[in-house]
Amino acid sequence: MKYELAIIGGGPAGYNAAERAAANGLKTVLFEKNAIGGVCLNEGCIPTKTLLYSAKILDNIKSASKYGILVDGNPTFDFEKIMSRKNKVVKKLTSGVEMKLKAHGVHIVEGTATVLGEKDDTINISCNNEVYSVKYLLLCAGSETVIPPIKGLSETEYWTSKEALELKALPNSLAIIGGGVIGMEFASFFNSMGVKVTVIEMMPEILGVMDKETSAMLRADYTKKGVRFLVDTKVTEVSAGKVFVERNGKSETIDVEKILMSVGRRPVTANLGIEKLKIELQRSGVKVNEFMQTSHPRVYACGDITGYSLLAHTAIREGEVAVNHILGIDDKMNYDAIPGVVYTNPELAGAGKTEEELTASGINYHVLKLPMAYSGRFVAENEPGNGLCKLITDDDDRIIGCHLLGNPASELIMSMSMAIEKGYTVDELKKQIFPHPTVSEIIRETLFA
Repeated sequence: MKYELAIIGGGPAGYNAAERAAANGLKTVLFEKNAIGGVCLNEGCIPTKTLLYSAKILDNIKSASKYGILVDGNPTFDFEKIMSRKNKVVKKLTSGVEMKLKAHGVHIVEGTATVLGEKDDTINISCNNEVYSVKYLLLCAGSETVIPPIKGLSETEYWTSKEALELKALPNSLAIIGGGVIGMEFASFFNSMGVKVTVIEMMPEILGVMDKETSAMLRADYTKKGVRFLVDTKVTEVSAGKVFVERNGKSETIDVEKILMSVGRRPVTANLGIEKLKIELQRSGVKVNEFMQTSHPRVYACGDITGYSLLAHTAIREGEVAVNHILGIDDKMNYDAIPGVVYTNPELAGAGKTEEELTASGINYHVLKLPMAYSGRFVAENEPGNGLCKLITDDDDRIIGCHLLGNPASELIMSMSMAIEKGYTVDELKKQIFPHPTVSEIIRETLFA
């Protein structure tokens, strides 16, 4: 049971790193205690986006008359089939990942792996009563849902994202505690399905550290769709069918059928045995350098376990950096322009700096912005048109931030992420030719705003 690299955790960080390592000649073993693909493929990114796409189709049918398309009667849906399709998509993708890993020669072990310690420059790991000896170790154990100490919660039935993705039937009403990305995506889905949704957020605005202007616009859009938002609001207690809150110095009781907890996620570092290697922690996660090395030179950590980005695409890139460092390839992790996306309808996306972040740091900046309706393609496909394109520049006219509200923001943000990371100036980006007619032209229009 000797390997060059062991990876604990088969999520995006782990399975992509395993494939790259094995493809480059490293004898690799991958441990996964639940299912290959991790939370992302099984309980997060993929199943939620599959459900949201069904909801988006339903939304489009409901608004078909605005485009001159007539639909007889009220559009309905088959919830069982929606959930069945979600399961089919997840199974197809996880099976594909497993096939690719095996094709590259990765040894997959299903079970809980625990670090036993180190002896003679060899790290020993136990799993299923077997001992595996490795030279390098990559920690990709992921994260878990945070359950806050709310009075009555331990005695009350509630959902996390996991239970929300396993529904057999829809509730009539739902309170979502936490208005971050996960909370807003579930709010979007259940709202489209006709559920009465209330979103409760402690902060003054939804979506945490994302751009506040576009976040407020998205909140306003969903308020019009019937979602009730209670921002700057504290949940004091819950019980069966009730959520007790405080806001503006007053108490209020919200009657709901179900409660969804969505206040965030935290790194999984317990019960891995990493203390036997004296791995240093930072805040709630594993401390790493720009090569994704931990305090132990032959132990790396990637993905949610570091507690830094908690995004699947960040995790994939971190895993690549870690494997490259093991292989002796010059590479470093850069977090300056990681795109973040909220897959609501409309979508919201951002990369680089926000106005709030720059103001708090005392850094001077400039803003260029235009409504998305300045794009002809956007107007043609989004009736009624809404949204915003915001570009943030520094004193050297370099683009340091981009924030978009409007479909398809998730596809547009990548080009701006590249521009930010490459340090493009406004004049340099103006010289790029954007295809016409596309929604991406809103970026060019904003550059000339």
